[in-house]
Amino acid sequence: MSQLIYLADDDPALLEVFGAFLDSAGYETRLFSTGDALAEEFAKREPDLVVLDIMMPGTDGLTVCRNLRSVSDVPIIILTAKDSEMDYMRGLAIGGDDYLTKPFSPAMLVMRVKALLRRVDMGRSPKKADERIAFGDVSMREATHTVCVKDKTIELTMNEFALLKCLLEAKGEAVSRSTLLEEVWGITAEVETRVTDECVRNVRKKLRAAKSTVAIKAVWGFGYRLALPEDEAATRV
Repeated sequence: MSQLIYLADDDPALLEVFGAFLDSAGYETRLFSTGDALAEEFAKREPDLVVLDIMMPGTDGLTVCRNLRSVSDVPIIILTAKDSEMDYMRGLAIGGDDYLTKPFSPAMLVMRVKALLRRVDMGRSPKKADERIAFGDVSMREATHTVCVKDKTIELTMNEFALLKCLLEAKGEAVSRSTLLEEVWGITAEVETRVTDECVRNVRKKLRAAKSTVAIKAVWGFGYRLALPEDEAATRV
């Protein structure tokens, strides 16, 4: 059975194009001109993925995203017509799993949808063992999709979880942006880079809120690594 995708955008021409490309990629789509219409249908039948424009008549896309996230862990891609840092930061912070800034090609949307649904499928696939990955006071169990700082569980989106997993598995070694883009989103650095930086920013914020001693450090011109307080002290000596 085809995976079901709901798309909401108040531009009918764009909506039809996006729907046509996703249909041709093998997905079943439902198109909505408002977030309210999408939310009403969502209450009747939950899709496999949601694509939401921010600026729509009636309830805006960010509010719809927040409301959907309060009742479901469905993957959500946020669309914004403005190259605004606040828009995509808010979208990811309230539970969006990915974002695209208009204008973008329909092929890019299909690529992001495929990458996000692939991540969902990987998360649902049977695990041989509930292995624990840890660095400092941060620990992760992939089978149960849980991350803890000391004994406190923190909530991460699927992409945030996948990104932190890559960094935890590196155990303090630097991981390149290109590796993170490929492993988490299934895209190349030539296509997009900022999405990685914003995902890192959100994970940092959640680790700090949980009072973790683990920091995510930027490696200039390369990528990111995890660091402990003693690592920073040694660097200053």
